[in-house]
Amino acid sequence: MAEPDFGSAVIVYEDPADGTVERTVDNESIAYFQDHWIIKLDEDEAGNDIVRRIPLQRVHYVERSVEQFEEEVDTLRNRVESFAQDVQSALLSGNDDDTREEPRHVDVGSESDDR
Repeated sequence: MAEPDFGSAVIVYEDPADGTVERTVDNESIAYFQDHWIIKLDEDEAGNDIVRRIPLQRVHYVERSVEQFEEEVDTLRNRVESFAQDVQSALLSGNDDDTREEPRHVDVGSESDDR
């Protein structure tokens, strides 16, 4: 059975040593995470991926070929919704009831006229 073709991506970025770099990689070898584009360059002898993290500010553009743009958008939407649910769960700490404390007024004192 033939492996599916996930398409390719071209990333153009500024490298401090090489100037403007244009690199073509498989779509499965590039990702955007925490304000960085991450591309897989190679593997080491132990089978670990060697990746390059490129700060968003250094990237001119990323051009990707995708089978269907709608599928790409749906994937992104699902990731965002999943992240939002994780954040909501973390913030609520599993507290399902709506027992919120009322804000308390804390008197920090005022300057005295007895100087």
